[in-house]
Amino acid sequence: MATLGYTFTVDGQDDDALLVTRYEGQESISDSITQSGSPCFGFRYQLELASRNTSLKAENIVDKTGLLTVWLNGEPVQYVHGIVRSFTLGDIGHNHTFYKLTLVSALERLSLRRNSRIFQTKTVQDIISTLLDEMKITDYSFSLKRTLSQREFCVQYRESDLEFMHRLAAEEGIVYYIKHEKGKHTVMFTDDTSKLKKSVEVPYNVLSGGATDTPYISALEVDYQSESSSVVMQDYSFKKPTYGFLQEQKGQNLDHQQTMYEHFDFPGRYKDDTSGKAFSEFRMEYLRRNVILGKGLSNEPALQAGVKFALTDHLQDSMNSEWLVTVITHQGTQLQALEEEAGSGGTTYSNQFQCVPGKTLWRAAPQPKPQVDGPMIAKVVGPSGEEIFCDKDGRVKVHFPWDRESQQNEKSSCWVRVSQGWAGGQYGFIAIPRIGHEVIVSFLHGDPDQPIITGRTYHATNVAPYLLPNHKTRTVLKTQTHKGDGSNEIRFEDESSIEQIYIHAQKDQDIVTNNIHRESVGVDQHTRIGRHKYEMITENEHRLVGKNVTEEYGQDHHQKVGRNIVQRVLGKVSRYITGGVINKIDGSSVTQVAASEEKEIGANQRIKVSNESYLNAKTVVLEANSSLTIKGPGGFVKIDSAGVTISGTKVKINEGGSPDTGTAPTMVTPDDTDKPQEPDKPDQRG
Repeated sequence: MATLGYTFTVDGQDDDALLVTRYEGQESISDSITQSGSPCFGFRYQLELASRNTSLKAENIVDKTGLLTVWLNGEPVQYVHGIVRSFTLGDIGHNHTFYKLTLVSALERLSLRRNSRIFQTKTVQDIISTLLDEMKITDYSFSLKRTLSQREFCVQYRESDLEFMHRLAAEEGIVYYIKHEKGKHTVMFTDDTSKLKKSVEVPYNVLSGGATDTPYISALEVDYQSESSSVVMQDYSFKKPTYGFLQEQKGQNLDHQQTMYEHFDFPGRYKDDTSGKAFSEFRMEYLRRNVILGKGLSNEPALQAGVKFALTDHLQDSMNSEWLVTVITHQGTQLQALEEEAGSGGTTYSNQFQCVPGKTLWRAAPQPKPQVDGPMIAKVVGPSGEEIFCDKDGRVKVHFPWDRESQQNEKSSCWVRVSQGWAGGQYGFIAIPRIGHEVIVSFLHGDPDQPIITGRTYHATNVAPYLLPNHKTRTVLKTQTHKGDGSNEIRFEDESSIEQIYIHAQKDQDIVTNNIHRESVGVDQHTRIGRHKYEMITENEHRLVGKNVTEEYGQDHHQKVGRNIVQRVLGKVSRYITGGVINKIDGSSVTQVAASEEKEIGANQRIKVSNESYLNAKTVVLEANSSLTIKGPGGFVKIDSAGVTISGTKVKINEGGSPDTGTAPTMVTPDDTDKPQEPDKPDQRG
């Protein structure tokens, strides 16, 4: 007859310090819940122990490694290696003190750490490895069929390291089980349970009623269930706004159910088809993981979660195949370990397990993603020495106050999109938040991995452009010169009686109007120009001045007129010229003075007429203070202080002849001036 026994040792204690009287332990692929409602992360064992040492101290037991060994015929057939999660002092008997303890995997240490932090450009395998390494868990192994993509931005948000690990692993279709050895337990990660190797053959022996040396399965029932028959998932990416990212997966083994049970989910938490296809497959496999579910009883201690066994000797031949244990509960008693406190009874062992067909791709349940329950404050960050840091999509980097690992530089976050007041196809409004600005960050669907800037706020350091509440009536758009001093500004003042729109350009201001530009000024318009003014009008200019025009030029005034100048002055023209006047007229000059014309010349007057000079007046008086000379081809007449001198080739007096006749001037009426067109009033449509 086979002999069965159990031992338990703890690091730092004698091997026989603790005697096993009873234990119950649950193991599972990934996490589960025990019958008592406790979490099980790979495994969780409750042990009842006895010891002749009445003074075992919890500090020497708790958080230490322990080893439960199942012995059969003097040989170890099962190890359960873990850490002591809790230790309880029980009753004290005549020779023994009774204790209870909980033995769990090292993974449970991750449940005791809670954090909020950001991982960038890491795969899920990288992140899980980091979590384990931080807790000095070195015994783990990955066996992955699929190459994992790097995640640009992955946030652990207000969740334990273990919750974070479970969530990421489930998203990527990764499960784990625990491999036990005498000196350690190893966390085995895999994304393909169908490839796990068969570990043991177990006969089916439902008719066995007595003792046997061969462990066996004594009961096995198989449930066939209807589950979701298809999965449809969808998501959105601003980089492909018109693409649906639709993924659809059909379930397997649909012979015994209808095919109309569709499972739809949005968002699918993916941004490319490769990830979308994988995530939808994992969801389908999770939903149908228990379509065929076996539930059995056995006394085979080699059955453990993650172990694939081959069933033999079943009366229904189709049952004699490979099965994967997903959950198992072990019970063992060893009351004869006690010598005096009711220590009668033999050593027993049994287990209850759940299993699925060996080819099943078993997936863990998707874990709820933590939801950000509202907007949060962040600070815009970037490289040292830069003021504005963005990408081609206008996205910026931010630092969250809860991110303790952030260096507050260009690596502090992913690129974060910025909500703008208006966003169209190459039109709209854009203002890039600058480094150091405080922004309000919301999260799409509450997802911490999808931040988006939806607002900006002032604070005690970055204050408003004008002192408040003194200037509470001002609406201001004021920028700051990049890497310099100065600003551009548009300001609206709404204080009664001093309303104003103020526009300031730190350097240049360019205004382009493709059609009509209208302005209406109710009172005065003042323009000051520091240097030059340039105007070009391709056609006509109309100016209508109701009263006076006053102009002053500091130096020269140059005008060039392509055709005519027409002026009509209803009053008088007064000009004062301190220099000279030079007129050159290629055509004729006609001057008509209705009244008198008077001239005073301070020095000389010289007139040269190439042809005829004609003067016609009622009275002509020529007066010379020094001399007067009339000169022609045949002689001259000179009058001076010495008298009158007449000299000529021949001087004729009353000898006939006739005077020359001249041509009277022809008067031309000046052109009438065009009336300038009045400007349109500004369009004031409401």
